[in-house]
Amino acid sequence: MSEFQRVAAVADVPDPGKVTVDVDDRLVVLIHAGGDWYCIDDVCTHDGGPLGEGPLDNGAIVCPRHGARFAIATGAALTMPATEPTLVHEVKVEQGEVFVRLKAE
Repeated sequence: MSEFQRVAAVADVPDPGKVTVDVDDRLVVLIHAGGDWYCIDDVCTHDGGPLGEGPLDNGAIVCPRHGARFAIATGAALTMPATEPTLVHEVKVEQGEVFVRLKAE
């Protein structure tokens, strides 16, 4: 597992909101929803689509290509055409800054 890296200021990501960031040459989606923070890979497991370009919807993010839904808290694939989860990464907030630690694949 990598070390925590600063990815954003709390003030930079509205609630609800999201931003795609690069952490160690890996694109991830930082999500702020319901006062909580989440981070998932920016990859739809169905066809590699950019999840960060899709809308947030009731605890899920929707792939803009074919509509697959993924749980933002667990990465679970909730609807077809995706059947495999996307990776979830650890998030912490300290002194108004948001940090992410990548999970190994």
